[in-house]
Amino acid sequence: MARFRNAVCRLCRREGMKLFLKGERCFKPSCAIEKRNYAPGQHGQRRQKIQAYGVQLREKQKTKRIYGVLERQFRRHFGEAERQRGITGENLLSILERRLDNVVYKLGFASSRAQARQIVAHGHVLVNDRRVDVPSFDVRAGVSVAIKEGSRKNPVILAAIEQARSRGVPRWLSLDAEGLRGTVSSVPTREDISLPIQEQLIVELYSK
Repeated sequence: MARFRNAVCRLCRREGMKLFLKGERCFKPSCAIEKRNYAPGQHGQRRQKIQAYGVQLREKQKTKRIYGVLERQFRRHFGEAERQRGITGENLLSILERRLDNVVYKLGFASSRAQARQIVAHGHVLVNDRRVDVPSFDVRAGVSVAIKEGSRKNPVILAAIEQARSRGVPRWLSLDAEGLRGTVSSVPTREDISLPIQEQLIVELYSK
């Protein structure tokens, strides 16, 4: 399973904003953005003028990093969004939101998308009561997502659930907190996605 293996706090610093890649640490004073709010590297504190292409590229990189997706997967998701009816950028965000690892994170079963990806890959998650260990699995409306019986006392999952109580669940999901089960009530729309993403810039980048 391909994944980014370097220090993820550098990614937040590169984008100049919190991407919430480290779970609980992102809310503490030890967060890298709180300590060094400038790009990593030797020339990180220099001001650089960014051209239109650079703005589009940064938006694409930021979106990839938020969802924990590598380039080949992201291009595949974009191609799927182009083939669907409607606005390509909004289709892309809807596809990314419906990834199983993102749904597990949004339901509060993990403290970050990276942790959710690991929980899924290790077989702790059931989709319609069947084990699915593919983080990119496309979760459709009406599907249920639950933590399997043998994993419900896992301390990592329990700690994530406790931490997520204040985060809430988006309206396109419904959660049975006692049963550690959630349901995808509807397909997420652009209004349901509050992330600071300008998806049209991504469309313009891939349209060149």
